[in-house]
Amino acid sequence: MRVTAVQHIRRMPGGAQGHLMRCSDNHFYVVKFRNNPQHLRVLANELLATRLAELLGLPVPATEVVEVDECLIRHTPDLCIQLAHNTTPCLPGLQFGSRYAVDPLDGQVFDYLPLEMLGRVRNLEAFAGMLLVDKWTGNADARQATFWKKSRERKYTAAFIDQGYCFNAGEWTFPDYPLCGVYPHNEVYGTVCGWESFEPWVSLLEKMEADAMWTLAGEIPIEWYCGKRDELSNLVRSLIERRGFVRQLIEAFRLSPRRPFPGWRTSAEEEKTERREKVIS
Repeated sequence: MRVTAVQHIRRMPGGAQGHLMRCSDNHFYVVKFRNNPQHLRVLANELLATRLAELLGLPVPATEVVEVDECLIRHTPDLCIQLAHNTTPCLPGLQFGSRYAVDPLDGQVFDYLPLEMLGRVRNLEAFAGMLLVDKWTGNADARQATFWKKSRERKYTAAFIDQGYCFNAGEWTFPDYPLCGVYPHNEVYGTVCGWESFEPWVSLLEKMEADAMWTLAGEIPIEWYCGKRDELSNLVRSLIERRGFVRQLIEAFRLSPRRPFPGWRTSAEEEKTERREKVIS
């Protein structure tokens, strides 16, 4: 059952110009509109990639298709998209909603934590799991996360937001550059010491049933991809195929000049391969 937006709270930062809204289920959602400045397909990407990550057990927001009534937009001047030379009202209808990490009255949400505070993040190991999803889905943007805690808590919880540039945004392609889809600071990958650090997510991803992917794709409103069902089908087929080489994509990042996993314990066979690749390059 879809939820309905009932109250506008405030504009949110970011290129898609989302809006924080209270909805009919009494939760708060960051709502991205169909006429956002990035691309219409950003909404489809957000829904599909976030629910795929959720299927793997990663800490991502609950997502909903949110209906925003024309009357609410008409009576809320802030519900608009600001472009370089003009401002246009948000479109009514079905939009993408990402549930806010914590009720604004119950806690705090931060877009960034200083590196010296990462030790207070209770689920830092989940960055490795989300890296798998970003490589699998061809995230063309940097990985974004929020860090939230309830008012009386000392520790923060990371939640992975903003999957709009998965599948290369509106292109629905997979450029697979080693440094795409990664968090800006290596410190979040400090616990990675080998393939065991990517469990259970890598095994779950490689064994994910194709039917589950087709089901999630079928939940995307048709207007979010202009009814081009063949292109959506091609996207799902690519995801099914890409399960088999997601480890190669992680390996390309590991061996990149950034060297993100200083704690990686390399086997003798892997060391031979790395030396051979250095000689070739």
